[in-house]
Amino acid sequence: MMRIFACALMLLGLAACETAKGAGRDISKAGNAISGAAQDVQNSF
Repeated sequence: MMRIFACALMLLGLAACETAKGAGRDISKAGNAISGAAQDVQNSF
């Protein structure tokens, strides 16, 4: 029983790491999009 619990906990930990990594990529892409839009506005002046 303890082995099953330990395996489930490890899988949950790996899933959480992948989720955080994906969220980091999404936030980075959003930041790049905002920076690009700000650069376009600045260039139009």
